[in-house]
Parts: sequence; C-alpha cells; structure tokens
Amino acid sequence: MALIVQKYGGTSVGDVERIKNVARRCIAAQKAGHEVVVVVSAMSGETNRLLKLVSQITDRPSEREQDVVAATGEQVTIGLVSLAIQAQKRKAVSFMGHQVAITTDSAFSKARIKSIDAEKIRAALKKKHIVVVAGFQGVDEDGNVTTLGRGGSDTTAVALAAALKADACEIYTDVDGVYTTDPNVAPAARKLDRISYEEMLELASVGAKVLQIRSVEFAMKYKVPLWVKSSFTDDPGTLVCEEDPSMEDVVVSGIAYDKNEAKIAIRSVPDVPGVAAKIFGALDEKNIIVDLIVQNVSKDGRTDLTFTVGKADLVKAKDVVRKIAKAIKIKAEDVEMDEQISKVSIVGVGMRNHSGVAAKMFKVLAGAGINVQMISTSEIKVSCVIHANYTELAVRELHTAFGLDKPVSEGVAESVPLKG
Repeated sequence: MALIVQKYGGTSVGDVERIKNVARRCIAAQKAGHEVVVVVSAMSGETNRLLKLVSQITDRPSEREQDVVAATGEQVTIGLVSLAIQAQKRKAVSFMGHQVAITTDSAFSKARIKSIDAEKIRAALKKKHIVVVAGFQGVDEDGNVTTLGRGGSDTTAVALAAALKADACEIYTDVDGVYTTDPNVAPAARKLDRISYEEMLELASVGAKVLQIRSVEFAMKYKVPLWVKSSFTDDPGTLVCEEDPSMEDVVVSGIAYDKNEAKIAIRSVPDVPGVAAKIFGALDEKNIIVDLIVQNVSKDGRTDLTFTVGKADLVKAKDVVRKIAKAIKIKAEDVEMDEQISKVSIVGVGMRNHSGVAAKMFKVLAGAGINVQMISTSEIKVSCVIHANYTELAVRELHTAFGLDKPVSEGVAESVPLKG
C-alpha cells in the first residue's frame, strides 16, 4: 500500500461535475489500495474574483487582510470535494491550512512554509478517510492567515508529501504533462516523459506555468517523485525526478517565457561601494523579489543600474526606488519603468557539456530581428529580456532552432526526448 498525495488545480475543480470527477479519481486510488491525501485549489477564476473585490475597495490593500479574503476560495472547494466523496459512499474529511498546522512565515501573499504538523492527517488516514486539504494557505506563528502566492497549492501538496514521506505526489492540471514549451505558442511542442528536478526548477523560475517554483524546490530537497498529469485523461504524464546520464544528451529540454515582469532603470547612480546594497536592501525589506540585474560600465564616477521585478510588485517597487533615488547618498538623475518586456529562456542540463549554446540563442534572435535588452545565465539556463511584442516569435524560432519540434524518430542530440 502506497501513500499518495494528489493535487487538483482550479480548472480540475471548476464546476460541480469536475468536482465529482475529482472525487471519483480519489476513490479509485483508494480502491487500488492506496492511502490518499488530496490538495485542492480554489475553483477556476475564484481567486481572481476575490482579488478583484479587494481592488474595488482599495488599490493599496493591507496584505494581511487581502490574504484573509483570498484564502476563502479553497475553503469552499475542500468542503465540496469532501461532500462529493461522501456522496459516493466513501469517508472523507477536510482541513484548512491552520487546522493541519501548515506554519509559514509572515510574508503575506507570498509566504513560505516553515513546518507542517501531519498528525491530524495521519490519524484520519488510519480511519480510512480520504483527507482533503486546502492548498495555497497556511498560518503564521501569530495565528494570521497567510497565502503562498500563485500556484501555491502545488507547494502545499509537495510539502505535505515530504512531511508524510509519501510514495508519490501527483499534480493534476488541465495539461497532460510538461512540454518542451507552451503548445499554444508553438504547436509543435512535445510532451516530455521525464525531466530533472533541476531543469524543472529553472523552467518554473523563468515562467513555465506548469509547477510553482517552490513546489519543485521541496520535491528536489526531499526527493519526492513528482508527476504532472491531466485530470481529464489517463495519460501517464511527466515524471519530475533526479537527473540521470541520459538527460545530458539533450542540450535544450525546454523553452519558457514570462510576460509578468517589468524593468526598472535607475540612471546615473554613483558608482561607489554600498549603493547597490542600499537599493536592493530596501526592496528586500518590502519582500520584493528582484530577478535580472545589469550594471553598466562606470563613466565619470556614475553608472546605470537596471533590474526586473514582477509586475505585481511594480507599484511597491516604484515607491521604494523613487524614495531611494532621491536619497542624499545616491542622488540618481532619473528612474525609468518599462512594462512592455518579457523574458525568454532556454533550459537544459546538456548545456553543461556543450559549448556555443548562448551564442546560438543570440544568433537566432538576431536573425529574427529581435533585440536583446538584458541577459542572465546559469549552468543550465540562458535568459534574455526582449520587447514583449516579440515573445511568441522568439519562442517559436528558438524551439525550431534547437530541434525541439522534430518528431522523436527524427531526433538528434539537441532534440532527443528524455527517455522513459
């Protein structure tokens, strides 16, 4: 008998019929002899509806109160899923984040899980219940409701799987696995049988919407076998797992893009020690995550500092940066904002052993008439910031150039799929 954690996203529980379908899947897993813990998101569109209500009240809400509102969507879903299971003559019990004691820090709207007390879940499993847990939410040490950010239910599921030492964690969504890129942008995109934790982590960090980045971090840290499957088919999906030597045969495994970033440029900053620390320290105090950073060559003792933040944090970042830019010790000449950007990235563990990958990426973009504004690299990733209008073109050109849209039978070193 295995212990399985299943997670169902908003689309999977989007209406009553889909909720009944989720109940049937959970029951089928239990009938197969498994202990089942289910994590569910709010119904499709519900979180957006709740946040829209908040925005109609104020454009600068208290993040604590906003979390109180946003967390209610999952409460509805866990009750409905439990009732659907019970209606099919099986035992089920629902728990909200604070009932399971998913303890987080106090970074409202983007809280991080610190610990989980799984005793209530274990006790319910012993009584043959299917346990239904609210994703996306937790509680800080002061008892305040917190939320984990977009896609946070993925993190809840993997963290529970780690805490329970589950045999597998299955993420059910409206796609049947991890693709080489977004099929809506590149129709020739192919589903992968397997992908390494490290590759999935990089893809999640640069815009792939399949899994939240922190869920992959948990899976990699605790070696949780992580499956990405569709809740509407019986396709085996994609396994996210530890890397093996065959994965390095693939130079580029996937291409991701992110249109949810904005660029901030601080012009004519004094090029002296401590200035960058002051700027980014102030952003960190407001829990603003900074992505790419570029500092120009100094001229006459001054330089330009450019970086990207999530669009959701842009209003807060503007306030912080403008205040810092006017500070006596900085006296920057100007602060510029640009929301018309996107980040396009190529990812693959095979980059470690193949030279010229970045050069090829730049050549492909140049050939398509796409200007590169910023560049960031890691051992298995290259990211470029470009104008948002060219996002889809860039993805398609790179997908073709690195052989990712070739059928398996025509595969070469750059396009051989991960072997299952």
